[in-house]
Amino acid sequence: MRTALSPFLLAAALASFPVSHGSTAELEVVASFPKQQVTGIGVSKASGRIFVNFPFWSDDHTISVAEVGKDGNLTPFPDAEWNRKDEGSPDKRFVCIQSVVVDDRDTLWILDAGSPKQQGVVPGAAKLVKVDLASNQVVKVYPMEDTVAPKKSYLNDIRVDTATGHAFITESGIGSLIVINLESGEQRRLLANHPSTKAEIGTELVVDSIRPIDPETAGTPQFHADGIALDAKNGWLYFHALTGYQLYRIRTSVLTDPKATMEKVGKAVEKVAKTAAPDGMLEDAKGRVYLAAFEKNAIIRFDPDSGESTTVVEDNRLQWPDTLSWGPNGDLYVTTSQIHRTPKYNRGVSKLEGPFQVLKVSMEKP
Repeated sequence: MRTALSPFLLAAALASFPVSHGSTAELEVVASFPKQQVTGIGVSKASGRIFVNFPFWSDDHTISVAEVGKDGNLTPFPDAEWNRKDEGSPDKRFVCIQSVVVDDRDTLWILDAGSPKQQGVVPGAAKLVKVDLASNQVVKVYPMEDTVAPKKSYLNDIRVDTATGHAFITESGIGSLIVINLESGEQRRLLANHPSTKAEIGTELVVDSIRPIDPETAGTPQFHADGIALDAKNGWLYFHALTGYQLYRIRTSVLTDPKATMEKVGKAVEKVAKTAAPDGMLEDAKGRVYLAAFEKNAIIRFDPDSGESTTVVEDNRLQWPDTLSWGPNGDLYVTTSQIHRTPKYNRGVSKLEGPFQVLKVSMEKP
């Protein structure tokens, strides 16, 4: 069992990531879900359509991917067939969806970790699904190879570079980055033995005075590579372990080079800065990185050029802010997954407070 940090050491750790506060924006509730634990959100900048996903983490799970209506109601997306639970072949239905992302060409990408209740990847279940939002139809499925998404892996978040035709995926179960050539379907599992994709040893997470406990180890949960942000203009992919405070980046040209050796890829990783521990991350048009800083109930913006961090919004309603997405007119959307309050990380006791939510903050255009 890990030794808990003293209040002094905890304060020192948090103080090591200076954040500028100033005025912060206000949150608006977009949708609430009493029992469905939401993680991912993808918003179409073109139409304002909102898509969310609910991973199969508990017995309350009923729907995987849905479109959120104007009144907050949910419609299974792209249809009920894909949202069948425990019925039919796992390669033709959603098994455990972790992320939904709308790219800059208004295509929805759905990432299926394929690991119900995080108990291991079901054969044939791990996949990336491409949906055309003009027709609301699945147009392609990329099955994930066992060597890329092994049984103990957990596909977490995704960014798509439409200019080069590649998808970049963080894998938080074991720790790695996955790159898919969207034209050929070729897949590579990278940095699987590199410290940049691993949880940081000795890190103790504290959220609202709650110290999440891993049910298997009785220590801090070891969430590996999780947050991801793509600065396509400057050719950088940023990534971050959830259990940790170090932000990394790597040139996308290295990741997409099929001839790049594992050694070359490892040497190309750069340490960027110490930041607050994030779940999801998001890029903007200026190359800045937004972090869902769950220990601070906040969204923080990090500027790689200046090295400065600024609080965008800080609010107690941000109960484990999980995933971020830009919408039209500079609106920034965020989900609250309350992971620290779920029974799994509290020795079987639920500490959930109110519904899981989608919140929105209006900002300047990114």
